[in-house]
Amino acid sequence: MIPVPSEAAPAVRRPFYRHLYFQVLIAIALGAFIGHFWPAFGESLKPLGDGFIKLVKMVIAPVIFLTIVTGIAGMRDLGSVGRVAAKAFAYFLTFSTLALIVGLIIANIVRPGHGLNIDPATLNAGAVEQYAAAAHESTIVGFLMGVIPDTLVSAFSTGNILQVLFVSILFGVALALIGERAQPVLDLFETLSLAVFKLVAIVMKAAPIGAFGAFAFTIGAYGIASIANLAALIATFYLTSIIFVVGVLGLVAIANGFNILKLIRYLKEELLLVLGTSSSEAALPSLIAKKERAGAAKSVVGLVVPTGYSFNLDGTNIYMTMAALFIAQALNIDLTIWQQITLLLVAMLSSKGAAGITGAGFITLAATLSVVPDVPVAGMALILGIDRFMSECRALTNFIGNAVATVVVARWEGQLDRDALNAALNGEPKPIAAKPDPAAGPGVDLVLADD
Repeated sequence: MIPVPSEAAPAVRRPFYRHLYFQVLIAIALGAFIGHFWPAFGESLKPLGDGFIKLVKMVIAPVIFLTIVTGIAGMRDLGSVGRVAAKAFAYFLTFSTLALIVGLIIANIVRPGHGLNIDPATLNAGAVEQYAAAAHESTIVGFLMGVIPDTLVSAFSTGNILQVLFVSILFGVALALIGERAQPVLDLFETLSLAVFKLVAIVMKAAPIGAFGAFAFTIGAYGIASIANLAALIATFYLTSIIFVVGVLGLVAIANGFNILKLIRYLKEELLLVLGTSSSEAALPSLIAKKERAGAAKSVVGLVVPTGYSFNLDGTNIYMTMAALFIAQALNIDLTIWQQITLLLVAMLSSKGAAGITGAGFITLAATLSVVPDVPVAGMALILGIDRFMSECRALTNFIGNAVATVVVARWEGQLDRDALNAALNGEPKPIAAKPDPAAGPGVDLVLADD
C-alpha cells in the first residue's frame, strides 16, 4: 500500500509534465493536429484508441465484481443494500427526466434546426437502418432477460456491465448471509483487489496514447469542417450540457455540501480521458477509485457507479430530446406541446430499455422516433455525420452526472466521510483514519499514484 502523506513526511510535488491530465491534454492536441493536416494518417491511428479502450474494458468486470462483493459482504446489513439501490434509482429517475426536460425546453427556445428547410424525400434512410433495427430489437422484456447471464462466468467473458453487476450483487449477498465462515473468501478478494487496482494503474499509463489515437481518428475521419453546417446544433447541445452540469447539478452539489467545480477539478484527468476517447467507460475504474478516496463508502460506490453507467445518462437524455426536435425543425414539422410531451414520455422509457447497449445514444433516439411517427426515423441521417462530435459531450455529461450521484447517495445513506471529501476536492492529503475501514478495501490509492 502506498503510504499516505502526512505532516511529518510531506508529499513530493511532481513536475507538471508527469501528471496524467497534462499528458492526455497534449495527446489530444497532437491528435487534432495530425488528424487535421494528415487525415488519412489520422484515420490509420484508430487502433491506438480502440486498443486502449479494450484494455480498460478488460479490467472493468473484475473491478466492479471485487468492489461490489467486498463492499456488500463487509456491510453484513443486507437491508442497507436495498436502501442504497432504491435511493440510487430514485435519483437516476429524477435527474434523467429533468435532463430530458431541459433539452426539450432549450431546443424550443434556440430552435437550432429552424431555417434548414430539408426535404424529407432527400433523406438517406439506409444510413440509419442498422440503428433502427437495433432499436426495434431493444424491448423492455429483452433488456430484463439480457441482465441475466447464460452462466455465472459468461458475464465476465462478454463484459456486459449489467450482467457483472447482477452476479456481483448476488455473490456479495451470498457471502454476507454465510457470515464469519466466508471471511477467508473475503480476505482473498481484498488481496485480489490490490492486484487488480495495480493493474488499472498500469493500464492508465497508456491513456495518452489511447487519447491521441482516438482523437486523431475523429478529426481525420470526420474533419473539423464537417461540423460547420450543423454547428448550431452542436453549440446548443454543448451549451445545454454546461447549463445542466453547472446549473442543475451545481445546485444539487450545493444542497449536499460540496462544489461542482471542485469536483470537476478533482476528476480532470478522467474527464480529459473521456474527451479524448469519447467513452465514459474508459474512466470507470478510476472513477470508482477516486469516489472511494473522496469518502464515499465502498458499498455505495460499487452499486451507484456501475448502475449509473446504464441508467443515469444525463448527457444522452439531453441529446435525445434536443436531436429529435432539431430533426423536426429541420424538416419543417411543427410539433404541438402534447406531441412533445409524448416524445418526452417515450424517451423516458426507451432510454431505460436500451441501457447498456453499445451506441445507446443513437439507438435510443431511433427507438423514440420509431414510436412517435410525427418525426421520421430517416431524419436521423441529418445528424449521423456529427454524432461523433456530440458523443464526447454526452460522455462527459454522463460521467459528471454519475460522479455527483455517487456523492449524493452516499450522503443520503450516511456513508460519506466529509473530511475525506473536502480533502480530496481541495487537493489535500487524505486524512488518516483512527481505524482502517474494512469496507473501504485496499488498493484505491494505487490507481491514483503516478509511481
